[in-house]
This record gives sequence, C-alpha cells and structure tokens, in this order.
Amino acid sequence: MAASHPSTPQRSAPARTLRYQHVYDLVIELIEEQGLREGARLPSTAELAELAGVSVISVRRALDELDRDGKIVRHQGVGTFVAPQRILSTPSARGGLLETLTSADRGLELTTELIGLIVGIPSAKHAAALRIDEGAPVWEISRVRRLGSTPKVLERAVVPLSLVPSLDEKHLATGGSLYGFLAEKHGFVDEYVEQAIEVDRPTSWEREHLELGPRADVVRIRGVSADAAGVPFDSFQQTYPAHDFVFYISGSSDRRLVEPTHNGPWSVQSLGGGS
Repeated sequence: MAASHPSTPQRSAPARTLRYQHVYDLVIELIEEQGLREGARLPSTAELAELAGVSVISVRRALDELDRDGKIVRHQGVGTFVAPQRILSTPSARGGLLETLTSADRGLELTTELIGLIVGIPSAKHAAALRIDEGAPVWEISRVRRLGSTPKVLERAVVPLSLVPSLDEKHLATGGSLYGFLAEKHGFVDEYVEQAIEVDRPTSWEREHLELGPRADVVRIRGVSADAAGVPFDSFQQTYPAHDFVFYISGSSDRRLVEPTHNGPWSVQSLGGGS
C-alpha cells in the first residue's frame, strides 16, 4: 500500500550536513514518524529531492546507502519500500542457534547446509579457550543457515575429540542442534558462556558462504561454552550480515527491562519544537 506524504513539509539540510546525509536522515524520519511497516512504499526519487531541497544525485546516493544498510529495498521500475524487519538475535540465550533467533512474527524457519566436518589440530587461541594442548585433535563443524535461499548465519564450532569422540553427521547436516547432541549423548550442557562481539569486514570465506557484496560488514561473535563444572567443551564463531540483525543481551533470564523489539531511536522530541 502506498504511503501518503501530502502534509510533509520541505526540510532544508542543516548547513554542516552533507546533502545525501540529510536525505538519509529524512527517509529514516519518514519511516519512524509515519510508522511505516515492512513493504510500505516510500516517496519517489523526485519527491524526496523536493522534500529535502536537494538534487536527484544526492537522493540516489542516500538511497544507495540506505539500501546497503538494510533500511530500504528497491525494485527497478516499481519503487522504493521499507525493508523487512531485522532478525532478533539473543546470543546470551542458552541452547542451539535457533533458540537464539526470532523474527517479527515470532516464527523463523532456517534450513541448514553442512559445509565442513573435519578432525584437525586447533589454533593456539582455540586450544587456550578449550584448555587443551595445542596438538590435541578437535572436531571442526562448519554450517551455513539460510532463510529461504538467502544465507543468514555462518557458524563454526570446535569441540575436543577427547571429550566428544563421535558426532552424528546426519543430525548436524539436517539442522539438528549441536548443543542438544552434546547434552544428550555426552552430558555437556552450556551452563556458562563467554562471548566477544565485533563488527568487521568479512573474510573471503565469510564473503563466499554468506554471499556478501563488496561493501558489506559482518557481526562476528566468538565464544566458549563450559559445563557446570567449568569444563570448556565448545569454542565457537558465528558470523552474521551486520545489517540483517538486532542483537539483544541481558544479564538475567527472568527480567526484561528493555524489550528487544523496541529497536527504534532512543531520543527525546522537544515539546517546544526546538532542536
């Protein structure tokens, strides 16, 4: 359904703001102030140029940035639309990957492709995290998770062979939870998890399997899981396209003071109309 913008006044760019940045901010304001939802049509390039008081060239650059940042989607010859809501990831939640992900309608169905299952020698960082000798063999499990045909999460898990002598390849290839398998077959439950989160440029391996463009960024989560006795049994890495996800971390599993779905701006609008 097309959005209507007849009452939207022209908004001149502040003196120190680049023209395309002004258009970028204007589109975000339109989406938020008018409560536009996924799939809502946005003003045309010409309309945005008139609203912002800038050239069409500045509008096109702003739309390029908004598209890259996952705020809008453009369909050639059809128009520009509000992008789908981002997937919510709660990396501190216990359990397998699917237990940490939800979408706007609370349901999320991902398919799994097992792209690697090997036994090898860990790097010094993996060995230190798992408290094993550098020459001790480990499993490395690599999988990509897809939403429809689009890859959304790339994951690697490293598990000591001394703790887990066997794995079920079919279970892992069909999307089964590694944590569920480790708990059921070997008694390892992730009672304690440490994680580090970074935004970075993707490696060639990540770019290939997540099918990323040349300007894409990723969010990379690295961590280690330990059981109640403090024994580390999994050193993992998960890579997400940066603009497809919202990440929510809580220190308590039974108290949610800030709802993760409230992912709009944290700001105060002046009652007096000033800036």
